[in-house]
Amino acid sequence: MILGHIGARKGSKGVPRKNFREICGKPLIDWSLDQLFAHPAVDAVVVSTDDEEIYEHAIARGALKIGLRPDHLATDGAGKWGVWQHALEVSQPLLDAPVEAFLDLDCTSPLRLAEDITNALVLFDEQDPDMVMSCCEARKNPYFNLVEPDASGALHVSKPLPGGVVARQQAPVVYEHAASTYVVSPDYLRRSKGLWEGRVIPFLMPPERCVDIDSEFDFRLVEFLLKEAQNG
Repeated sequence: MILGHIGARKGSKGVPRKNFREICGKPLIDWSLDQLFAHPAVDAVVVSTDDEEIYEHAIARGALKIGLRPDHLATDGAGKWGVWQHALEVSQPLLDAPVEAFLDLDCTSPLRLAEDITNALVLFDEQDPDMVMSCCEARKNPYFNLVEPDASGALHVSKPLPGGVVARQQAPVVYEHAASTYVVSPDYLRRSKGLWEGRVIPFLMPPERCVDIDSEFDFRLVEFLLKEAQNG
């Protein structure tokens, strides 16, 4: 039993009501909902939201009827983990089998492909980690070209190595945590207090499919990329 999940909070400071804002002909959330409902490995879909309109829309599409999320999970400070735990807890009694994988798609990252979901699930099945997390190669590297000021205001490399790093190719590999696609062990989700307590492994995606909408500029960029993809 694979449970597909989308979290879609009503509030957003960067882009008001971005999760239900229309982009390329349909609400932003539908780009991810469509992928969950169409994927042959996904057995059930749940949407966690504090927005009545989004909730009714999701139910009409076929999502589980779990009600609105609790108020304490609808604030700016509420993290993914608590939302995921609640969604799993209230969804399991509605299902006819134990959930074996909790698949979360971030609805603000609509550029993923169906094959990304498939490959993340395959990686989870083959490696048996606590969680698979979408990542992409970082454009900036803390061992080379990420800097931070000291107490005097002078800049230094964020993570200096003995002898220094004079070329990007010499720096250790680092990844960006791309908010796109996650596969989580239900047992791990129930027992842990956050993402990083267990064995979390990267699922590498191309950076052009990992753009996350957090501002009006991001929205316009993703809209452009979606139109480009639609036009082939």
